[in-house]
Amino acid sequence: QVQLVVSGGGLAQPGGSLRLSCAASGFTFSNYAMSWARQAPGKGLEWVSGIDSDGSDTAYADSVKGRFTISRDNAKNTLYLQMNSLKPEDTALYYCAKARSTVLVRGTIGYDYWAQGTQVRVSS
Repeated sequence: QVQLVVSGGGLAQPGGSLRLSCAASGFTFSNYAMSWARQAPGKGLEWVSGIDSDGSDTAYADSVKGRFTISRDNAKNTLYLQMNSLKPEDTALYYCAKARSTVLVRGTIGYDYWAQGTQVRVSS
């Protein structure tokens, strides 16, 4: 069965960094695009970043562009989100998701599996 398990969340100070990992199993990871999304308290789900199946194409929400980097290691069946220059508004539950497509997907539609999520808190 498909599993997506996120780790790496926690508490960071403004300006600090965290790296999230999404460990995938139960499907051919290298055949599918992946994304990161987040949900802040009281707000809707926000798409953060996406990557195509081989890692050659990436995209970012304007809110994180220049600060976050999405990557993947297909040999390890793992997706990553490197988060630098963190801001309090980055505080949210972070999810990774498996797209139905090989091609990069933007937005929160077009995924068939979602991770449970990990909490990121940014405060001083």
